[in-house]
Amino acid sequence: MADCKENLVLRKAVAADRGAIEGIAEVAYSKYLPRMDRKPYPMLDDYGAHIRAGHAHVLVENNGAGVVGYVILMPGDDGDLLLEGIAVRPECAGRGYGRRLLEFAEQYARKYGSRHIRLYTNEAMFENLALYPHFGYRESHRALDNGYHRVFYIKDVD
Repeated sequence: MADCKENLVLRKAVAADRGAIEGIAEVAYSKYLPRMDRKPYPMLDDYGAHIRAGHAHVLVENNGAGVVGYVILMPGDDGDLLLEGIAVRPECAGRGYGRRLLEFAEQYARKYGSRHIRLYTNEAMFENLALYPHFGYRESHRALDNGYHRVFYIKDVD
């Protein structure tokens, strides 16, 4: 993999990014396997469909040499924006890339007139249960959803 660099750009994902996105999901979410009775959903998601639908965005080195993170943003039935997935290459963690992706989601929501961003995480991913409130998300509810014990969050978009 390419080295992580500070000179990054965010762009819509293209078909050629699919392997990189799947690789990031595989590596980033594999740490949760010992805590769960099945693979985390992001390891199974259809990123090709997200790319074709225009929902996938990637954070890449400015020269295009490497994808270091991704975010999946989907319009919800209620006009809210669903942040369906987000991940950063583990070797790039701690450099603010996840924050950049979350900030992009807010900008995207504003641009398309969404009043809220919604997301969910698995309750076994306890790190996220502290992370999302730090970025202004509040827990809305918990539910068994598609066989996963999920915690749902919402954030108002100004």
